[in-house]
Amino acid sequence: MRKIIVIIIVAVIIGLLCLGIYGGTLINKGSFTILSNNDNSVFDAEIINFAKENKIDVEIKHADDLEAIDMLESNSSLYDAVWLSNSTWLYMLDGVKTLNSKSININPVVFGVKKSKANSLGFVNKEIYNKDIVDAIKSKKLSYVMSSVPKTNTGMVAYLGFLNALAGSPELLTSKMLEDEKLVDNLIDLFSGVRRVSGTDDFLRQMFLNSNEYEAVIATESALIEINKELEKSGKETLYLLYPVDGVAINDSPFAYIDNDQDRLDDFNKIQSFLLSKESQKKLEGYGKRTWYGGTNASADSNSFRKDWGIDTTKYLIPLKYPSKDVMTEALALYLDEVRKPSATVFCLDYSGSMYGNGERDLKNAMEYILTYETAMKDKIQFSKKDHIYVIPFDDIVHSTLTTKNGRETVSLINEINRLSPGGQTNLYGCAEKAISILSDVSAYYTKAVILMTDGEANVGSYSSLEREYRIVVSKTNETIPIYSIMFASARESQLNDIARLTNAKVFDGRSNLTEAFKEVRSYN
Repeated sequence: MRKIIVIIIVAVIIGLLCLGIYGGTLINKGSFTILSNNDNSVFDAEIINFAKENKIDVEIKHADDLEAIDMLESNSSLYDAVWLSNSTWLYMLDGVKTLNSKSININPVVFGVKKSKANSLGFVNKEIYNKDIVDAIKSKKLSYVMSSVPKTNTGMVAYLGFLNALAGSPELLTSKMLEDEKLVDNLIDLFSGVRRVSGTDDFLRQMFLNSNEYEAVIATESALIEINKELEKSGKETLYLLYPVDGVAINDSPFAYIDNDQDRLDDFNKIQSFLLSKESQKKLEGYGKRTWYGGTNASADSNSFRKDWGIDTTKYLIPLKYPSKDVMTEALALYLDEVRKPSATVFCLDYSGSMYGNGERDLKNAMEYILTYETAMKDKIQFSKKDHIYVIPFDDIVHSTLTTKNGRETVSLINEINRLSPGGQTNLYGCAEKAISILSDVSAYYTKAVILMTDGEANVGSYSSLEREYRIVVSKTNETIPIYSIMFASARESQLNDIARLTNAKVFDGRSNLTEAFKEVRSYN
């Protein structure tokens, strides 16, 4: 009898636990998971504190908008809410239902130009149009850096905004309009001014602040405000922001519920209401995020929205319209194959003895993936027919350079790579020297980058020799050529970090998946 009573009591306790009411305390039903754009991370602590006070176990994961869409389409059941930069991407979701989407803040994507340059171009305290910016770039009076168009929300939104403006700001952009040769020529002129491209917004900010050679950058208003605060703190010239009167691309920062079920909707509503509260909106303004399109807003943070930086909160921002999903897909294809500034890329590939076996196989597979148009285009990283590609294998010595002057014609290049065999030591410094020497003779018409892959420690050549050669090239060309590195196996990270600091670049980790690392680094050139 006593055993039966014990069993009953245990069963009741388990039942109460399952209902989440044992002891009068809410039992954790699992984290309320928010998939949030990296740009929103400045507000993570506020959300976590609010959730804790309201007994909500919250988890925040970060990804750029375009990556977030892929993650949601892959498995939306992992997330309860999504906080993107732009609601355009919510409309692009296939098979994922979102509810109760509301804009949390407004963040235009604009040019930030060094004040002296903006003055010389006649852009300060004057109404300007998108065509004025294009004309300045076309006449080689202005160049800039930006985030990747196919890989980042900021890059894509900027491209779509300029595309729409240069098409005459139509009510609806159509496929037919993309066939207009004058429009395409204007877009080519616009992107001819690109000095460098970053695969992420975070690195774009770091890259710009690390160098004095760039005179302008395309980014969100909030990012440009943060850049200006850093520049001012360092005693450097700040940027003047440009807002074309014929329209600017705008992020509307939607916070939406992922409709897997209705169980977490109450938690969602509480968090969304918190984000839209007066207190949160005021704090967001402090981070340079508008909570209005313009006109008037007495609560605007004067330390962020400054008129001497070209920011006028009394003027209403005219948002540019975004095209349909089909037209957007066509526009991206147009960018990748026609509009994007052509690149000159040198791959330095480690064929030292330690690469024998799996390393050699992984390297050859990764290069075949990157250089094959049909496979690379799946990840929007394909080379175009205007791109130049150089491949330099190295071991003890730096071998002959393999070349194609047409990024679509890579079959012979792939065959030559596959015929190579590993052996010897690791002369990565010598290969990097040869790579920058090659690119120093390439026209500024191309964006330039070196991608160096190694699985070990440099034991031939020296960093000092590379540094000396690099500074000669910079002096000769008046441009920084980034040397991006991919670590594989037992690569010496400290050596690669030294090269990254010298060339204002970064190091990628290919130890778990070499192909993924090559795909990632491709978005930086």
